[in-house]
Amino acid sequence: MTNRSYAILGTGAVGGFYGARLQKAGLDVHFLLHSDYEHVRQHGLVVESPEGDFTLPQVKAYCNADEMPQCDVVVIALKSTYNHLLPKLLPAALKDSSVVLLLQNGWGIETEVAKIVGAERVMGGLCFVCSNKVGPGLIRHLDYSAVALGEYTPDYQPAGITERMRLIASDFERAGIPIEQAEDLMLARWKKLVWNIPYNGLSVILNARTDELMADAHIRILVEQLMQEVVAGAAAYNRAIPDSFIQKMVDHTAKMKPYRTSMKIDYDEKRPLELEAIVGNPWRAAQSAGVELPQIAMLYRQLKFLDAQNREQREDSEN
Repeated sequence: MTNRSYAILGTGAVGGFYGARLQKAGLDVHFLLHSDYEHVRQHGLVVESPEGDFTLPQVKAYCNADEMPQCDVVVIALKSTYNHLLPKLLPAALKDSSVVLLLQNGWGIETEVAKIVGAERVMGGLCFVCSNKVGPGLIRHLDYSAVALGEYTPDYQPAGITERMRLIASDFERAGIPIEQAEDLMLARWKKLVWNIPYNGLSVILNARTDELMADAHIRILVEQLMQEVVAGAAAYNRAIPDSFIQKMVDHTAKMKPYRTSMKIDYDEKRPLELEAIVGNPWRAAQSAGVELPQIAMLYRQLKFLDAQNREQREDSEN
């Protein structure tokens, strides 16, 4: 039995799902919410899942980070577009020994958080999960749930598997979450981008779910070409990703239940896209290492155009 406490900063599709699973397994979990705070405080959280639906009638819910207790593990599950809020949100939840676990997509995000809390506190987490927040306090889990953990170092050198990683992994495993303990966080992040860049990007540009992308032979070729460019970016940093991994990602996606990616949902809801973290940052990182990724560059510029249009429409509707 563990007495570790968890703070979930961002109770959405990712934070709500994993936080609820941790609480269901008996851990002490505290949830920071925004728009549905009152609903969750009164009615709790509901998770619909092929692994079994469940309800948490009572959760420790907060709308103000300053009111949260200091916790052993502080999980950042916000979209990276809200990371500018972290200097205000993080300090109140930290004790001297706290670990800050980023369950976020993208490249270079640990470095920014390390500037706030110190590199020695930071751990990266990569979620291989299909889940959506479909209503106040309602998380719909569709498929997959694995998490890869990796220790952060300022230069992203492999840090190995640490005792605190083992302890956090044991909590997630107790909650029924498959866990990979990665010795090399940079490699793990590049591998996640093999999926994230093509599927998130193309889902927005082509207005398509994952199953629709995979059903078209021409787009399937484009997906694999984009994946090869991510592999080239990783190779520029001496991280080798085998061709078999590309085939594994394609096969998994072909078998996946029809899924609207997180970036597509943000686009449809006219929210800012996680464009820099998921596409821009890794593209620029490859460029700085002397490697050009022309198709990813085109994907990025197309998404910048669409994101700017979305922002203008949102601002017009608010005025």
